[in-house]
Amino acid sequence: MLTLTNIEKTFFPGTVNEKRALNGLSLHLEQGDFVCIIGSNGAGKSTLLNAVSGEFLPDSGKIELAGQDITFLPDYKRAKKIGRLFQDPMRGTAPHMTIEENLSLAYLRASGKSSPFRLIGKKERALFREQLARLELGLEDRMTQPVGLLSGGQRQALTLLMATVVTPQLLLLDEHTAALDPATAEKVLALTQRIVQESNITCLMVTHNMESALTVGNRTVMMDGGRILLDLQGKERAQMTVEGLLEKFREKSGVCITNDRMLLS
Repeated sequence: MLTLTNIEKTFFPGTVNEKRALNGLSLHLEQGDFVCIIGSNGAGKSTLLNAVSGEFLPDSGKIELAGQDITFLPDYKRAKKIGRLFQDPMRGTAPHMTIEENLSLAYLRASGKSSPFRLIGKKERALFREQLARLELGLEDRMTQPVGLLSGGQRQALTLLMATVVTPQLLLLDEHTAALDPATAEKVLALTQRIVQESNITCLMVTHNMESALTVGNRTVMMDGGRILLDLQGKERAQMTVEGLLEKFREKSGVCITNDRMLLS
């Protein structure tokens, strides 16, 4: 489904701020894989997602999605194939537009249709209402209200729905629950798992929570220095503990750490 081959990216080359963000990174995801990515700040987690979404072009390497080479495909064309959520609940929606209008834009963009609201009819509005009801947040009765009136959790849940109202080939989640309170974060994460599983969406999720990284989805990838140190799945992942993950990190990186806070801070 998604294949990255020897991706290299260096920012500000030849300057004092030179930063090698991706270091010969290769990764392959099968259809339906749900991969959790962890690592310290600067490990290259968000940079990896940015490379896949097309926010920049890699210096070298190849990115393929569903058999298509998208390495040099503009980001706006990838947006029809790739859904994405960010850490900030304020990103991804237009606060002064209504819930229905935000969903309409997302639906028309992902479905490849052009004219924004002229093509939205009773069938689409019924679909939006049905999908909103599945969130169990009462938003189906607030479709004409501006998104800016929603709480952070409600807005992030809406953004998740916008990213998946037309099933994407790939879903990118960049610490999308990190800015929420624990109870809301748990609810949004459970909602994420349900939607991904029901629609069999291939997913890459960056998380700061090592416990979630070992229990959500079917693979755990640990990054450091722009490369992949570990790719856990199957029986090895099922038997892995947070303490064991820290020990694996020490073995692979040569850095001794005593807890996940040090790793992820």
